[in-house]
Amino acid sequence: MRVSAIGAAALLLLAVAACGGRDDGTAGTAASGKCQGQQTTGITDKSIKLGGIYPLSGPASAYGDIPKGIKAYFDYVNAEKGGIGGRKVEFVVRDDGYQPPKAVEEARRLVEQEQVFALFQTLGTPSSTATWDYANQRKVPQVFVATGASKWGTDTTHPWTIGWQPNYISEARVYAQYLKTEKPDAKVAVLYQNDDFGKDLFGGFTRAIEGTGIKVVAEQSYEVSDPSVDPQMRNLAESKADVLLDITTPKFGSQALAADARNTAWNPLHIVNNVAASITVLKPVGFEKVQGVVSSSYYKDPNDPMWQNDAEMTLYRQKMGQYAAGADPDVPYHAFGWAVASSFHKAMDAAACPTREGLRDSVRNLKGVQVGMLLPGVTMDTSPGDGFPIESMQLMTFKGERWELFGQVIDTRKEFGPLTG
Repeated sequence: MRVSAIGAAALLLLAVAACGGRDDGTAGTAASGKCQGQQTTGITDKSIKLGGIYPLSGPASAYGDIPKGIKAYFDYVNAEKGGIGGRKVEFVVRDDGYQPPKAVEEARRLVEQEQVFALFQTLGTPSSTATWDYANQRKVPQVFVATGASKWGTDTTHPWTIGWQPNYISEARVYAQYLKTEKPDAKVAVLYQNDDFGKDLFGGFTRAIEGTGIKVVAEQSYEVSDPSVDPQMRNLAESKADVLLDITTPKFGSQALAADARNTAWNPLHIVNNVAASITVLKPVGFEKVQGVVSSSYYKDPNDPMWQNDAEMTLYRQKMGQYAAGADPDVPYHAFGWAVASSFHKAMDAAACPTREGLRDSVRNLKGVQVGMLLPGVTMDTSPGDGFPIESMQLMTFKGERWELFGQVIDTRKEFGPLTG
C-alpha cells in the first residue's frame, strides 16, 4: 500500500534517527528502530548520494544528455523543495564510454570510494549487465537502469536491479501489432546491434510475428565498434523488403536513416526503435528525409505543441533554463532524464525505510504511480512478480519537424499478457 508523499517523508525522518555516517567500503552503516539493521550507506537525515554511469564519450555519447535532465530535476528539488524527504540529492556521474569493463570499474568507484546510496541509471544493456552481479553481491540498489532489456524484469536472482523504461520485447510486440494491421503481408529487413539489446528486441519481434503473414526476409547486425552501417544497409536494400526494422543506438540510427534516404530505389516503411528516436538523431539526416518514419514513446516530447500548456512541461522548461543553463530543453533525452529523476523521487517517497533495502522494496511495489512527464495513461506499476515499472507505449510517426502520436496508449500487459522469464 502506498503512503502519501507527506506521510512517507515523515516516516522517513522518524526512521532515520540513528542513521547516517560513511562506511569504509566493506561494512556500511545501518539503521535502528523499525528499520534496524538495514543499510544506510550514502544516506543521512539531510543528504542522499546517487551514482550514475553513462557513455559521455564513445559511440553512444548522445545519451550524455540524459544526466543533464536528471541533475536539473535534482537541483530544482534541492533548491526549492528541500530535497527528497528533506534530503538534498548529490548526483555523481561517471563516464564508461559504453564499454562494459569500464562500467564495472566506475561502479566499484562509486560504491567503494564515493559510497553512494544507490546506482541510479546505469545506461546500456551491455554495461548494466556487466555491473549487476557486483551491485547485487554488494546489496546496492541498481535502480531504473537506462535500458529496456527484458531480463531486468524477469530475472529472479538480482533483486537489487530493476529497469524503468518499457522492455524491448514489449516494444517489439507493439511494432508487430502495428504491422499486422497496416501491412499484414510485410516483408521485413532488420538491422540490429549485435549485443543483448539488439538481440532482445529482434527476438521479441520474431516471436510476435509467428503464425502471421509477416516475414523477416533479411537481417544484418553491426558492432558498436563499426565505423558505419552503410554496408549493412546496402545488403538489406537488396532484399527489396517493404519494411525496415531499425534496432540501433543513436549514432547508428542516424547512419541508417541517412542511408535509407540516399537509396531512392528502396523505400521501405522505416520503423526505428525508441532509444534512437530522439529528434537529435533525426535532425542531422534532415527532417525532409525522415518523413513517415514510425516509432513509439511513453514520455512527453518537448517538441510536440500539444504539451505547450502542460503543467509539467512548463515546469521542466523553466527549471532547465534555471538549473541547466545552455542545455536545450527541446532535446528529448533531457526530458527523459527529468522523467526518471521524478520517478526516483516518487519511489523514495513511497519507501517504508530510508535505506537501501527500503528503496529495493519500494521500486518493486509501485501501484499506479503517476509521473508528470510520462504520457497520459502511462503509470508505474510493479509487484514481486512483475519487475517492469513502465509497460505502456504509444505509436508515433514523424511529420514536418516533429513526432506526432497516433492511436491509443497500448498497455502491453493487458494487450499481450505478462512477460515472464
